[in-house]
Formats: sequence, C-alpha cells, structure tokens
Amino acid sequence: MTQTAAGLLEMRGISIAFPGVQALGGADFTAAAGRAHALIGANGAGKSTLMKVLAGAYGHYTGSIRIDGREAKIRTPRDAKAHGIQVVYQEVDTALVPNLSVGENIMMEKLVHEMKGRHRVRWGEVHRAAEEVLGRLEVSIPTRKRVAELSLAEKQMVLIARAMTTACRFLILDEPTAPLSRAETERLFRLVRLLKSQGTGIIFISHRLPELYEICEDITIMRDGRVVARGELKQMTQQQIVEHMLGSKWEGQFPQRTNAPGPVMFEATDIRDGDKVKGASLYIRAGEIVGLAGLVGAGKTELCRALFGASGQVAGELKLGGRRLAIGSPHDAVRSGLALVPEERRREGVFVEETVTANLTVATLPQYTRLGAWLSAARERLAAGDMIARLGVKTPDGSARVESLSGGNQQKIAIGKWLLADAEVYIFDEPTKGVDVGAKRDIYELVAGLAARGKCVLYASSEVPEIMGLTDRVYVMYDGRIVRELEIDRTSEDEIMLYSTGGTGQ
Repeated sequence: MTQTAAGLLEMRGISIAFPGVQALGGADFTAAAGRAHALIGANGAGKSTLMKVLAGAYGHYTGSIRIDGREAKIRTPRDAKAHGIQVVYQEVDTALVPNLSVGENIMMEKLVHEMKGRHRVRWGEVHRAAEEVLGRLEVSIPTRKRVAELSLAEKQMVLIARAMTTACRFLILDEPTAPLSRAETERLFRLVRLLKSQGTGIIFISHRLPELYEICEDITIMRDGRVVARGELKQMTQQQIVEHMLGSKWEGQFPQRTNAPGPVMFEATDIRDGDKVKGASLYIRAGEIVGLAGLVGAGKTELCRALFGASGQVAGELKLGGRRLAIGSPHDAVRSGLALVPEERRREGVFVEETVTANLTVATLPQYTRLGAWLSAARERLAAGDMIARLGVKTPDGSARVESLSGGNQQKIAIGKWLLADAEVYIFDEPTKGVDVGAKRDIYELVAGLAARGKCVLYASSEVPEIMGLTDRVYVMYDGRIVRELEIDRTSEDEIMLYSTGGTGQ
C-alpha cells in the first residue's frame, strides 16, 4: 500500500491518559482519501478513544496529526470539522433533534450560524439545500418529515447527509451496522461506496468481521491502547484478525455444554401486546437455553419486554414452576424471579453516570442494608468487587463511572447485577450487539453457566450463528408472531432464515 502525502491522514505516537487508565500508548494510524479503513479491536482496546482524539473530543493527548503532509492542530470538535473530519456515532438519537424536520437536522450547522448572525432563516432554501445533499447521496427521505418518525437506518442517513454539508474529507462511522437489518446494511454500504468514489476517506469501526471484507480495503488492529497489526484487509483472514485482537490463539467461539435440560419451568401462553406481539406462546425447561430468532423488527424485543412487564397493557398467562405469575411491571417481574438484559444497554440496562459498584448492586440493595434501612457500603463494595473479578470487568475499581467503560464491559455489568440477584429466568435481548469477539465469548460463557446452574434462559438475537451455536431450541418470530419452533440439532441457518423472512417451507 503506497500512498503520497496528498489525501493522507496520519496520526503518530498518540498517547492519552485518564485517571487510573493509560488509554493510548503511542498509537499510529493512517487513512487515505477514497478508501475505507477498518479500525478493529476488542472492547477497551482504544479504537474509540483514538477516533475521539481525531474528532477533537479529547484535546489533552500527546503526539501529532498530519493531513496532506501538513500538521493539523486538532484539540476541539471545531478544529476537526475545519480539517474536514466528521463522525457518525453509534447512538444516533443523541445527535439529532427528534421534533425538528429532516431538512432542519441536515442543515443544523448552517441554521445555527444564521441564527447567531441574526439573519432571517429562509425555510424554503433550507429544505432545498437538504434535498440537494440527499440527492447527491442518492438517498430518498422527505425533508419535511419529523426525525422522530424515521427508522434507525434513516436517522443514520440524515447524520451522514449532515456531515456532507461541510467539506467532509474523512468520515468516521462508529458501529454503523450494529442495529441494522441486512437490507438496511446493504443500503448503507451502497452509500459508503458512493462516498469513496467521490474521494471521501471512510474510517469504519465494527465488530462484525465478515462485513469488513465487503466494504473496506485497509485494516488497523488495536489491543491495550496500541496498534498491533495493520495492512491490506485482503491479506488477513478472520482468524488472524481475531488472534491479533485477543493476543492469543482463537480456540472457538461457543462453549461446550454437557448439561441436559430438566422439566419445564417457565411457560408463557398467548402473550399479546397490541400489534407488536400477537399471541406468542413458549416454554423453557430448567437448564435450557431457548433462542428467539427473527429479523430486526420481527417483535423479539417487544416480546422480551412484555414477558418482563415493561410494555403497556399485555395480555396472556405466565407460569414459573407451575405457579401463575401476576406481572404488571418490571418490579413484579424481579420479585417473581425474572431478569431482563435489554437491547439498549446504555438507555435501559445500566446507569451510565453512576459507579460500577452502584450498577452491580442496584437490583439487590436490601442484601447490603442493616436494620432494613442503613446501607453497608463495605458489604456493597465487597459484593461488587467479587462480581467484577468473576466477570473480568476491565475497570480501575468499583468507583469508576460506567460511562467510562467500553461497551463489552458495560454489558457485563448489565448482566452482573442479575447474577447477584440470582433470578430463575434470564431474558437476554441482543446481548452481544456492539461488543467484540472476546467479550462475546465471555458473555456466551456466562449464559452457558446460568444454564448449567439450572436456570431458564431466553436468548433473543438476530444473529443466526449465535442461535445455532449457543441454544438448545429456537422460536422464530415474524411480524409479531412465533411462526416456528425448531430443535437446534435438527435445523440449519438456512431454515431459520427461511422462517425469519416469512417463508413457509412449502
């Protein structure tokens, strides 16, 4: 890979530290105009920190950044944008104003500039300019439509369009495909290819290794705040990438399980929630991992929430150990022995502004009180410390805020609080979304360990290989209904996908 300084972005010797953590230690990175560069690493490897340095979010780093061979002084987001660097983060909702129109969100920076200058805003021109940007990107979204009415994939397109309203030379896409269906991913890839053809350099962060080969030419792999490998992607196999990420030989993704499921323990009959869940029935044996498969939007999340009492007016019957449950809220569910690890971990699974200790003990606080009222901080810290060690959470200590941890470590904490609660039924909704292969393996081990202890596990995932590798049986959902029940050792990925897409098998 030979490139001249023109059209080249170079980061050299980037180091940065936070209290108790050396996040980057002399990291180097290079990206080129008109090419897509995969930036890969385990959760906590430093890739997001490196990109936040490039985007101007962290200004206290040491090292240098050069563009076109000339030094680029980037210490603030404004500096980064002035040099043509834009970011689309994974949490797209935080970057958009839901009650404003598509056009207003796309032309946001221009609007802010005009309002600061007390110029009269010509709304017709705003929407025409937004339409022009969308047209250049070959994206069709009505500019007067409210952002709140858009799908997640459409919101991503709006953010990319906003980036293109400036002289964007390098676009950072942080886990852009994590929440998308395959069809939505294909549309995103078409847009990325178009941007590359127009000379934009793409920096692509993803944990979905197969898709990197579809869209990226180059790759940089990080581990423990340093770059451990770089080169042309076509020269590396997936196994080599994983081994560079982990620093060890890859022994396989899914744990070996030997325990046989026991009697039926959990039953859900004719569960209904408006037009989101339409008469779903399922059962789980003690020690069994039951999969819930389906495409994005099939109703998996809605069924999980309905079982946990977190969704409106739900009809149907739940039983645990033959005893009928009355669940009208998550509080009722927890008291009845149910636990939910939700899909949106930052919004629903953890308190990001609280400490690791507070998050791990929040579901079991009465265990650490004296006389039913006084919290024993020492007992709480001890329980949290034991769980941190058991889960292998990478954190300076229990007093660190959860928002400072990587996605995989946040997910371990979302699971850990329920391990302390010792529930009987564990419901996992897309638990490995946005986490690296190493953290995935840790989560699979945790789930298998629950089954080995005789717990009931419902595992919802749109990743069919996960369902095939981890579960005993699977229910397939389509359009809010369970359309098929399959034994894992008697089915295939193709059959699960057939029913996930509305096929009948005839």
